[in-house]
Amino acid sequence: MNIEKELYDRSGAKCELCEVTENLTIYEVAPAKDGGADQHILVCKTCLEQIEDPDAVDANHWRCLNDSMWSQVPAVQVVAWRMLNRLRGEGWPVELLDMLYLDEETLAWAKATGEGTNQDEALRHIDSNGALLQAGDTVVLIKDLNVKGANFTAKRGTAVRGISLVVDNPEQIEGKVNGQQIVILTKFVKKSS
Repeated sequence: MNIEKELYDRSGAKCELCEVTENLTIYEVAPAKDGGADQHILVCKTCLEQIEDPDAVDANHWRCLNDSMWSQVPAVQVVAWRMLNRLRGEGWPVELLDMLYLDEETLAWAKATGEGTNQDEALRHIDSNGALLQAGDTVVLIKDLNVKGANFTAKRGTAVRGISLVVDNPEQIEGKVNGQQIVILTKFVKKSS
């Protein structure tokens, strides 16, 4: 069976991201190991253009990820994770990312660029003491921080549990303080042992 037929059968002849049925094409989710159907997804022209051109992204189009991120197909999960991370600044994708669970292998695939560059070296999140921060760590604030738009001050010594890393900025992490998801500069935290 060829890849195109497998993808049409698997998807029900719909875009696996937004469920559009017209102008469908095959998209290889890099880095692909063997080029099999499980490393490809069927996407519409709109999704493909926005995946390949970050400047052309229409955030409202990607609200479809609210449904497609639950796909059982790892390649769809990878693209959903990548697009939600690309759209973090919109606010609503952060909540979806918090709900999205990827097994270790799929998460590693989602974080890989497929371009042979070592992004881990370039995007290392380091605390005020030089310790490497990882998603899920607990950190402690080392100074009082005024939280813009939330009308409260995050006090020095506050523990922030289960942080997430801002994918495209190694100087920022996210975590909940007083029940609010906020962005925190890494220079204002220390990793809790």
